[in-house]
Amino acid sequence: MVAAGEVTIWTRSTLVGQPGIARPQVSALSGVVLERREEPAKARARLVLRVALEALPDPVRVRVNLPYDKDPGEVTEGARIALRARLMPPAAPMLPGAYDFARRAWFDGLAATGTVLGDVRVIARSDRDTTLRSLQRSLAEHVRARLGGSSGTIAAAFASGDRGAIATADEDAMRDAGLTHLLSISGLHVSALVGAVYWLVARLLALVPWVALRIRVPLAAALAGALAGLGYTLLTGAEVPTIRSCIGALLVLGALALGRDPLSMRMVAVGGFIVMLFWPDAVLGPSFQMSFAAVIAIIAFHSAAPVRSFLAGEHHGPVVRAARSLMMLLATGVVIELALMPIGLFHFHRAGVYGSLANVIAIPLTTFVTMPLIGMALLLDLTGLGGPVWWLVGKSLDLLLALAHFVASQPGAVTAMPPFEAWSYVLFVGGMLWLALWAGKVRLLGVLPAGLAVTAMVLTPTPDLLITGDGHHVGIANEGPDLIVLRMGRGDYMRDNLLELAGMEGNLRRLDEWPGARCNDDFCAAVVQRGDRRFTLLMARSRNYIDDMALAAACERADIVVADRRLPASCRPRMLKADRSYLAQTGGISVDLASGRIRTVAETQGQHGWYRWPEPHLRFHDMQRRDAIRTAPGSQNVVGEAPAPSAQER
Repeated sequence: MVAAGEVTIWTRSTLVGQPGIARPQVSALSGVVLERREEPAKARARLVLRVALEALPDPVRVRVNLPYDKDPGEVTEGARIALRARLMPPAAPMLPGAYDFARRAWFDGLAATGTVLGDVRVIARSDRDTTLRSLQRSLAEHVRARLGGSSGTIAAAFASGDRGAIATADEDAMRDAGLTHLLSISGLHVSALVGAVYWLVARLLALVPWVALRIRVPLAAALAGALAGLGYTLLTGAEVPTIRSCIGALLVLGALALGRDPLSMRMVAVGGFIVMLFWPDAVLGPSFQMSFAAVIAIIAFHSAAPVRSFLAGEHHGPVVRAARSLMMLLATGVVIELALMPIGLFHFHRAGVYGSLANVIAIPLTTFVTMPLIGMALLLDLTGLGGPVWWLVGKSLDLLLALAHFVASQPGAVTAMPPFEAWSYVLFVGGMLWLALWAGKVRLLGVLPAGLAVTAMVLTPTPDLLITGDGHHVGIANEGPDLIVLRMGRGDYMRDNLLELAGMEGNLRRLDEWPGARCNDDFCAAVVQRGDRRFTLLMARSRNYIDDMALAAACERADIVVADRRLPASCRPRMLKADRSYLAQTGGISVDLASGRIRTVAETQGQHGWYRWPEPHLRFHDMQRRDAIRTAPGSQNVVGEAPAPSAQER
């Protein structure tokens, strides 16, 4: 099975992998629109085009952002358009532990991403009458037209999977409250739809004796539910979590039709096998891991002997049954949160703490109120009578958003953690799988590796320095609640990434406003204290010409020098020179001054097509040898081009 997995992933990588362009460029493009996704919250549409680029022999797929004010209309799937765009190679991780878009682009077949410049000219209109994407877009626009405001954007996401119109504040609140899974079309939504169709068709057929006596009602209801699940999966974009959920729902329907137990680990195994066979790259993504972990946790928890005996207890009337159901719902939510929190921290470096409590209200509200109301409203819209039901949908979603904002605003609602070692994450997953898959007391042995892994995660130190791969952005952590940065950046992307990768919840603070730094137009010098050692940092702010003698003298007084350009050989800091040449070999780096540990992006990449190693190629073990931390008597330092003096010498 391990060999089969290796063959599967390498086969898919060879068949669909697309190398990116070599460098940023501005190009005139002419091609066909393959896909259009609306993002009203950002006032733009996201287009996937098939175009010819000079540097690549065959036509490739590129993704560009089209601002609404430059959209001439009729830019839909199948249209041929001409435009100018600024294109960028798919971005490697900004820092160790950051999101690897280059890997995602490789398997999605994207050679570049960028932004439209100037006007767009439609050469030929689309000859397609309709597509699934256009149906999805039309459905989302219809829902937002019937229900305005934030509740309308959430309703559109539930109905069509289109999340582009959700306001950033609402999405952040849902994330911090542990409710983001409600915005992604996955198991909850597919199960709610399939279950509702199954129940409704079974009841309607049972009302007609002639039909009920001549066909198997469960089989007919299962077929109707399966068709509804397949249609919903296709309509909402057929993302991997939705496909996994659809497969699971089909297996449950098959089990019900055959009179078998529908909830078992075999169902999860079949669904996982199918996803890994056709989309093996999805295994490394958070969506696959979190969705399967949640289902495994639910099945394992409810199959445990104490839980089964609790549910099979004596009948005591409706009040006791309701209390028992509420307790099980809360306990299930806690189990799911315990299983998912380390996964969320590994991928996103933050997680909501009160998610289990919020989901006790949010999941029943969404499953039994909002989703059925949306379906009813869409059906009544065929006769023009859906208005009152849309009002009820809006009230239910207002309640959901109010819950999300309330939970997210509570003290300690979010926990943040810097990137931790991959081995601890693998150990946690292994321990939890042992706990879930075995039966009897032997399953409790899985608590040991999982507990050890969680301890290692909690004890992960926050890196002192974060340096992006271009050397343009530097963050200094562990200096109070705020992250000290060399440059603020233009948008929230850099800010959010630096804070998440530092495991911090504070704000950014400019280095030239920090009392521990001295800055001029060209450089900033800062001194940080770690234990009994003081480290002097020198960071470039401009690319102006600097006298070689002055630069060499400044480098000699510094422990670490960071620059977004290549520095001359005369610049010899005591520990590390992270200039453009060095960072081209390592990618972004994080430095722990106390232990002297350097983590690099390059150490996570290997020899894969989506990561562009510079030439001449520097093997990682050579880089490790050059950058290894050597502990000298009385001091710890990063070995660069000159050894650091001892504390007494300094």
